[in-house]
Amino acid sequence: MLYFTRWKAAAIIGAVVLGILMALPNALSPGMRDAMPDFLPSSPVTLGLDLRGGSHVLLEVDRADLEDQLARQLIGDIRQTMREERIRYTGLGRQNGTIAVRITDEADVERAYESLRDLAQPVSVGFFGQGDTAPEFEVSRQGSQIVFAFTTAGIEAKIDRAIDQSLEIVGQRINALGTTEPTIQRQGLDRILVQVPGLEDPQRVKDILGRTARLQFRLLCDDQPQQPDERAPPDCDALPDTSNPDFIYWVATSSRATVEGEHLVDAQPAFDSQTNEPIVSFRFNQQGALRFGRLTQENVGRPFAIVLDNEVVSAPRINEPILGGSGQISGQFTTQEANDLAIVLRSGALPAKLTIVEERTVGPSLGSDSIRAGVMASIIGLIGVLVFMAIAYGMFGLFAVVALAANLAMLIGLLSALGATLTLPGIAGIVLTMGMAVDSNVLVFERIREEARNGRTPVNAIETGYRVALATVLDANITTFIAAVVLFGMGSGPIRGFSVTLGLGIITTVFTAYTLTRLMTAVWVRRTRPKFVPL
Repeated sequence: MLYFTRWKAAAIIGAVVLGILMALPNALSPGMRDAMPDFLPSSPVTLGLDLRGGSHVLLEVDRADLEDQLARQLIGDIRQTMREERIRYTGLGRQNGTIAVRITDEADVERAYESLRDLAQPVSVGFFGQGDTAPEFEVSRQGSQIVFAFTTAGIEAKIDRAIDQSLEIVGQRINALGTTEPTIQRQGLDRILVQVPGLEDPQRVKDILGRTARLQFRLLCDDQPQQPDERAPPDCDALPDTSNPDFIYWVATSSRATVEGEHLVDAQPAFDSQTNEPIVSFRFNQQGALRFGRLTQENVGRPFAIVLDNEVVSAPRINEPILGGSGQISGQFTTQEANDLAIVLRSGALPAKLTIVEERTVGPSLGSDSIRAGVMASIIGLIGVLVFMAIAYGMFGLFAVVALAANLAMLIGLLSALGATLTLPGIAGIVLTMGMAVDSNVLVFERIREEARNGRTPVNAIETGYRVALATVLDANITTFIAAVVLFGMGSGPIRGFSVTLGLGIITTVFTAYTLTRLMTAVWVRRTRPKFVPL
């Protein structure tokens, strides 16, 4: 147990030196880190929201807006079904939370009822999306009137699907900002938690997350309003101008006069070659390019509106067919506005409007206080452990202290290399690791002391102590590591930060507190040939 080949000793020392090198950037200023050679690690530990400061935003699906979207979609489906079945109807619209349509000819009521019932899609209400199903909405008949009412299960299924889609889209938008280690997770049925460490402009986060980013290209109606409050024709929508809300456009509602932005495959900020103004260039997929090309080819000379979230960004005239599947959006943007618009267009439109129900901004000064407190706690703990081990175990205690210092360096180095986020609970995990690190040494040293009392020679007692205590050391640390894995798998946020540092600390502890101290003990034994055990 006390014999080490040269390559084993070199591997142990090399691992410790590598850990120190990986931890070194955390003790250097940004300028010194930039001046380090390329072959050396230069990434410090990533600090979490509670240490670095940043933005904390809690988003909630706007239930009323989602229900309004579902109602408009259902009305469109009803209208399309009646057109395909050649059934005349009247009074299609929303009534007291339901949607109703009256069939003109009594003879067509039964046929219309059977056709419209097929519109109801079953939704899963079982555990993890499996099990029983329920209808998306209920269809009832009252004479010649057919009434549709969304079920609670149908609404909750739509909200659940909207949250799943929004999580991915929100993640793409936040990551496009270039932030480090954002936290994006679901909370409850209809909420999303977003934490962005280090972001100095929380308003930008709110603007990007709050924008639905539904992009449309729609033809303008032949007639345009002369007064802002003038009522739009039946086949037109009245939409305000983005830069001047008092200026109203009438845009066509027909699907044949509309190209949806869902066919976009790319959007990038750029500058207009003639005016040098910031713009957003976009590119369609094959299907979108065909639709956009057909729309512009059939309507040369007519103006069309670029509509973003029901506001007209610009309304250029189609001078020639746009057949390449690409174009640009201009609207007197700033450089940052063009970049943010490109981000939300690339990530796609949110399936439902998200409202901010909670917002907190954590200042970096609070994080600095937490870091200072954590460092102070670590120093006090290190000094306390050092004094206790030196008094209780003498020379062997000093070996344990050297191993503890190497343990902390390797732990910080691993956190830096893995890109893990260090939070305030993570600092608590480091302090706990310091206390647990010497537990392994205490087990070994007490066993050595017991073997020496039983009459073994110093070398035999030391070797037997390390060999017999190994099983106990591994058992204690493996059980704690299992607990850390469970905390990481089932916890979130601060719990995960604690479990990461605890788990990594256990790995470095087993290496330094047992292997490194055994190497130092072996070197000491070989050089001094002790006549007694100094314990």
